[in-house]
Amino acid sequence: MSADAPSTAPAIASVRLRRMLGRDPHERGRAATPLELLFDLAFVVAFGIAGNQMAHALAEDHVFVAIAGFGFGAFAITWAWINFSWFASAFDTDDWVYRLTTMVQMVGVVVLALGLSDVFHSLEEGEGIDNGVVVAGYIVMRVAMLAQWLRLAAQSPEHRTTALRYAGAIAVAQVGWVVVAVVHMQLVPTIIASVVLYAIELAGPFFSERLHATPWHPHHIAERYGLLAIIALGEGVLGTVAAVQPIIEHQGWSGDAIVLVVAGVVLTFGMWWAYFAMPFGDLLHRERGGSFAFGYLHILVFAAIAAVGAGLHLGAYVIEGEAEVGYAEATRAVAIPVGIFLVAYVAIADILIRRVHRGHVVMLTLAIAVLALAVVLTETGTPFALDILLVAAAPWIVVVGAETVGRRHLADHYARTDARVDAH
Repeated sequence: MSADAPSTAPAIASVRLRRMLGRDPHERGRAATPLELLFDLAFVVAFGIAGNQMAHALAEDHVFVAIAGFGFGAFAITWAWINFSWFASAFDTDDWVYRLTTMVQMVGVVVLALGLSDVFHSLEEGEGIDNGVVVAGYIVMRVAMLAQWLRLAAQSPEHRTTALRYAGAIAVAQVGWVVVAVVHMQLVPTIIASVVLYAIELAGPFFSERLHATPWHPHHIAERYGLLAIIALGEGVLGTVAAVQPIIEHQGWSGDAIVLVVAGVVLTFGMWWAYFAMPFGDLLHRERGGSFAFGYLHILVFAAIAAVGAGLHLGAYVIEGEAEVGYAEATRAVAIPVGIFLVAYVAIADILIRRVHRGHVVMLTLAIAVLALAVVLTETGTPFALDILLVAAAPWIVVVGAETVGRRHLADHYARTDARVDAH
């Protein structure tokens, strides 16, 4: 039997114990499993808490707390999801051991999410970062993830070295996080130590995959990333509606409240359309070497999407009169993450296509210009409705570009890559 044989995932569901040998990276019809969809629900909670905490901090004009706390939380949340998803794409056995291990990881995600409020509160006090609960959640997840890699090492001779490298990198990083949580350093040393540990976390897969890559499935990975993008987008809609509801109850419908809801939906739909206009599954299939750029730059994509939701939430606070900042800050809080999302998204696409397309540069430049115009206008006292609608229009420039010239660029790229394959 080949180590990548698809027999580890039979068509008829069964939870009997199976050897973890590796999935077929070219398996036809590979899609997200019900277990993966259930696992993603834990991240609905995590993104929701991170976004709410960021919105509250921004409303109190604690910009550093908002950015630092959300940045720390977004990386922790997304990195936990990335670790699980790439492993599952390559080695999901869906037996009872795998399912129970996934359940333990879900518990860890929820604990991590519940600890994010402590991180924000400690940053407000300015004495350090209270990440004890977050680290506790990470320990729960990492013990389960470590067990998965060690199981692979024991059952698959082909992937043993890679599995042990992953296990070693996880163990080293986790020990570092525990030390940071226990020592209770001041803010600056904690930030420096966290940056070093982030580097270790990101370097682990590079080191582990260097000699023998894991058999991940490109279309499955692209689908999984798309599903998490939808979850992050959904949190933006839910957060905005939840924030606008008290305004309607106490003040009734106002023009700004109506426009904020409309802009939130239009913006969310535009970001969704722009993201899914790019066939990431096909591009990853043709350019597996772009997997690290795809995987890591998506940390910015997911964080930006969730931050857009927090910015919309802040807008509702401003309308309600519950914020210490004004409409200008609310506009910037939405426009900046939208810009980050668009830049990261276009960068991923161009890396996978292996060239910078002039059409991509033009549509991105126009979109950023619209965002900049909204920020400039809001500083001059223009109506909030106009500013937020301009922000909502920016992703649609990318949508139009992707659906017109982008399609032609993709067709040219497919022709070039197919010709290169035929030549070899």
